[in-house]
Amino acid sequence: MVRTFFIIGALSACVGVAAGAFGAHGLKTRLSPEMLSVFEVGVRYQMYHAFALMAAAWAQTRWPSSLVVISGWLFVIGIILFSGSLYLLSLSGVRWVGAITPLGGLAFLAGWVCLAWAVWKT
Repeated sequence: MVRTFFIIGALSACVGVAAGAFGAHGLKTRLSPEMLSVFEVGVRYQMYHAFALMAAAWAQTRWPSSLVVISGWLFVIGIILFSGSLYLLSLSGVRWVGAITPLGGLAFLAGWVCLAWAVWKT
């Protein structure tokens, strides 16, 4: 899982940088300021949690635990649900997609709790 999480984290960071550049340069004139801000929140949280995946990979080498693995997968799920829903919302304008966002936020929170718990237990 160490390599998997590190690779997913690195690729997610790459996508986050590309999405941030796309938002700053390609969407500035195409989205309302409100929707551009929504897009940027998605990018920000994707980047934070790309690094969280790398931290989970490192934690698995230091404090191996199934909880660390669970935290990594929760970060992946959070990126997909939270950032993905914000990207879809801002680009499509379909408001109901925003109802998915809190599920991603809960996945992020659960991932951090699992990571902390794993380290505390060992």
